[in-house]
Amino acid sequence: MPAGSREFKVIAEESLLQILVYRGGAMARMGHNHVIASHRLSGSVFLTEDPLATRFDISFPVNELTVDEPALREAAGADFAPAVPQSARDGTRTNLLSPALLDGSNYPAIQLRATDIKAADSGFDAGVEVTFKGATHALRVPVQLERRDDAIIARGEFPLRQSELGLKPFSVAMGTLVVLDEMHIRFEVTAR
Repeated sequence: MPAGSREFKVIAEESLLQILVYRGGAMARMGHNHVIASHRLSGSVFLTEDPLATRFDISFPVNELTVDEPALREAAGADFAPAVPQSARDGTRTNLLSPALLDGSNYPAIQLRATDIKAADSGFDAGVEVTFKGATHALRVPVQLERRDDAIIARGEFPLRQSELGLKPFSVAMGTLVVLDEMHIRFEVTAR
């Protein structure tokens, strides 16, 4: 916690993390793009008078990630067909939580911790340590910050490769149907 900071608690009901993943390969038409989401962000933002000294420590439960909620798919745009069969949603969730990817049974949480904040053209650039499956990975994340009365709201969007997190993208049928390495991350975090 930075000296002289004020702690704001993340409000799960007002926060959302979305991970957009895309299909690829010769048989891509047989698969679906997916919206994976967490509505269970928790933790703290430590705000100081100097925004560059601000830090955060946020986590979310792996086993409560959702796959392809209809409203989120609709909001995600034209690349996300409105209806995905429940069997496809269930299969994607099973793969996501498997030992090959997030291994939810052995590693139930993902932690996001700010290490530094820099000014950027249209907001801030946060150094973020992402810890899951016993390993920590360093990322740079663009952040827009809004202050409202007793709350702060952080928003951002950025591309991220699964391989940057030490993950191997899912593949079936000898690579003719794959999940592309590059994902798109969107977040809105409210803390009070």
